[in-house]
Amino acid sequence: MNKTKRKIFETSMKLFAAKGYEATSIEDITESIGVAKGTLYYHFSSKEEIFNFLVDEGIKLLQNSVDIKTEKLDNYLDKIKAIVLIEVKIIYKYEDLITILLSQFWGNENINQTCKQQVFSYINKIEKIVEEGINKKQIKNGDPKAIASEIYGIICAGLLYKLRTNHEVEMMEVYKQFENTIIKGLEV
Repeated sequence: MNKTKRKIFETSMKLFAAKGYEATSIEDITESIGVAKGTLYYHFSSKEEIFNFLVDEGIKLLQNSVDIKTEKLDNYLDKIKAIVLIEVKIIYKYEDLITILLSQFWGNENINQTCKQQVFSYINKIEKIVEEGINKKQIKNGDPKAIASEIYGIICAGLLYKLRTNHEVEMMEVYKQFENTIIKGLEV
């Protein structure tokens, strides 16, 4: 991604998270970056295309992180622990992205549907890991869809916890809390 496209990406993410998708205009984005509309339109044809790019890149980041961290692990509880840690780190590093994903998940507009599809593709990746762990008797028997959705829910819970806390919270402290409640519940 070139420098200008990255700047559009980062600025749009901040604006969409702060103001919401609907309230953010192309003018807001170009003004914040300090570029002409023509420059923005050279890289993206519309605000919706910028949004779709943000969501797509964010989900790719999550999925690639899961692939890299879990592929070498044999124990499926260890894979789930890795996913939980990834999600907690994502909350701290990419809070704006998570805010966008959560705020635009509901509704029937194109951007809402895109957001749902991308999030569901990520949850499906977790579901496959859970299902394999259940089949190998390393994870307690249960509904893989429900368990995978609960694991994704860590993102929601983590962001909510971060926003509710009045003091700076140590990322590993949050991870240990989630590990204690989620992972312990999946042990065979």
